[in-house]
Amino acid sequence: MTTKAEEFRTQAEELAGRLRRQIQESQLDDGDFFMTEADLAATYEVSRTVAREAVGRLKSLGMLEGRKRKGLIVRRPDPIRLLTQTLPSLISSEDDLRELGMLRYALEVGSIELAIQHATEEQLEELARIVSDMEAAFADADLAESFVDLDLQFHALILSMTGSRMISGMRNLLVDFFSKVPRRGNLVAVADRMIWEHRELYNAIRARDVERARTMIRMHCTEWFRNASDAPSSTD
Repeated sequence: MTTKAEEFRTQAEELAGRLRRQIQESQLDDGDFFMTEADLAATYEVSRTVAREAVGRLKSLGMLEGRKRKGLIVRRPDPIRLLTQTLPSLISSEDDLRELGMLRYALEVGSIELAIQHATEEQLEELARIVSDMEAAFADADLAESFVDLDLQFHALILSMTGSRMISGMRNLLVDFFSKVPRRGNLVAVADRMIWEHRELYNAIRARDVERARTMIRMHCTEWFRNASDAPSSTD
């Protein structure tokens, strides 16, 4: 038997969905007046409580904003900013972190072909410079910090090479992942292998060799969460 609380949540969820579609399909610009909560309740024949809950859900998505003495204002949030700011905040456990790692894996492996297809000579030169800086970083005192920062630059540039604003905008996801997943073991001990992986990945991209690049990016990304029981295999 459905309880009143369950019925309330269902009504609010259904109304939020209808409002979301209405906003997405409308010609209203960012900052335009939508309607008041009272008008909304009357238009959709729901209680003010249901209307308020549905509006709250759209406010949390950045699609509506309440203004005193005016009502509800339409917002057109940047999907990239919304995703990159919201997703990391949802990571609260090791399982969530593993899922974020899997998302990063899928993103980088899936985008490598686009990166190779659209990479410019300037981007390839920048990628080569980053690899060279990685090789020199191990002579610095701030070894690990320098290398991780360069690693982030390397992978962010590959995403930018795709030419996709959505894919390159996922840089913040990588920042969050790198900050939460510490390097296993001694970084110095694996320095040669890590530099070799980056150099080989760069060489494959420079040669426009999609299969070799895909193999190398799989190998490298898997390293970051190799202790996870469900981490993907570099040979998948």
